[in-house]
Amino acid sequence: MSKSIKKPSGSATADRVLSIREKFNQVFKEKPLLVRSPGRVNLIGEHTDYNEGFVLPAAVDKAIYFATTPGPGESCAVYAHDLGESHEFSLSGLAKSPKGWPNYLMGVVDELLKAGCGISGFRCVFGGDIPIGAGMSSSAAIEAGLAFALNRIFGLGLEPLALVKLAQKAENEFVGVRCGIMDQFINVFGRPKSVLKLDCRSLAYEYYPFDRPDLRIVLCDTLVKRALASSEYNVRRQQCESGVNLLSKYAPGLKSLRDVSPELLEVRRHEFDPVVFKRCDYVIRENARVEQACADLRKSDFYSFGQRMFGSHQGLRDDYEVSCRELDVLVEAASRVKGVLGARMMGAGFGGCTINLVEEKAVEDFEESLTRAYRGQFGKAPKFYISTLKSGTEIIES
Repeated sequence: MSKSIKKPSGSATADRVLSIREKFNQVFKEKPLLVRSPGRVNLIGEHTDYNEGFVLPAAVDKAIYFATTPGPGESCAVYAHDLGESHEFSLSGLAKSPKGWPNYLMGVVDELLKAGCGISGFRCVFGGDIPIGAGMSSSAAIEAGLAFALNRIFGLGLEPLALVKLAQKAENEFVGVRCGIMDQFINVFGRPKSVLKLDCRSLAYEYYPFDRPDLRIVLCDTLVKRALASSEYNVRRQQCESGVNLLSKYAPGLKSLRDVSPELLEVRRHEFDPVVFKRCDYVIRENARVEQACADLRKSDFYSFGQRMFGSHQGLRDDYEVSCRELDVLVEAASRVKGVLGARMMGAGFGGCTINLVEEKAVEDFEESLTRAYRGQFGKAPKFYISTLKSGTEIIES
């Protein structure tokens, strides 16, 4: 093993990494490769990725950490440190687990085997501080993080984009969630103090600085588990595809809502189921908001950027209908706090977090105001996370 490459910053993070390393040593008696795989925020561009549109995510400081080494034969042993649970499986006997969490790991292994990659068994301990169910994509962090680690320990030579696509397929096919590519892409390609505009069709991408010293990205967790998110996610995707199928009769070559102009949609409105029309209208408008938000960043116009965030939430609430009362209360309360430039729900919906752009001097008032409003409505306080924009998946020790 070579010397340490990169040490994680922050005492809490260092303690967590130390705990995972020590657990690995305790269980497997070896020195592992240590990998950091981040969660993400998405500033704007929600539910556009699987419609081949535009998104504007960033990798954050909260992450999943992996300790991994090759193992004997085809036997794979994984340990979820935060849950205190283990799971064993064979490369030749992959089967879904009722425990749920092992499926994200086995999905990655399944895709590596399908790709003809030469892997053997392995040992892995993982854990981290990405809030589960908050819309920060802990699933992509697990998938892309393991893919990255196995690529390294087995010398597979897979390029970063290949890891992204493999991790996405693991969730689509083994886990069974038809997610787009955004979460896995930003997990691998994230850059500190930057957001990334991703064209989800061509996978062309561009970085935009997002580092105004007096602004903070604050996540507010409803503590509502997103029980409907996976099933309704697939329903929304089917509704969008239905709209594309209808419109393709009038626009040869049309492949996704990315290709649909507002004018074409409006002209054919009378042929649409009203609900399907609303879904398509939201996606088309949201794609335009991402483009406009990037233009705002080029001018360092964070006020206009924040107004796009409010507009995004309105569309998600009223047209795409993936919000919930808890999310709406938080966004409404945020809009009344001086120093809040923008707020919206983030992620698949039906719970999870809002993402808020808050001036540093207003953060305390923001947290107090939202806590008061939320407690008044639901009898409990939300949780707050201030996110720092960090790099994508990386080795922290080998």
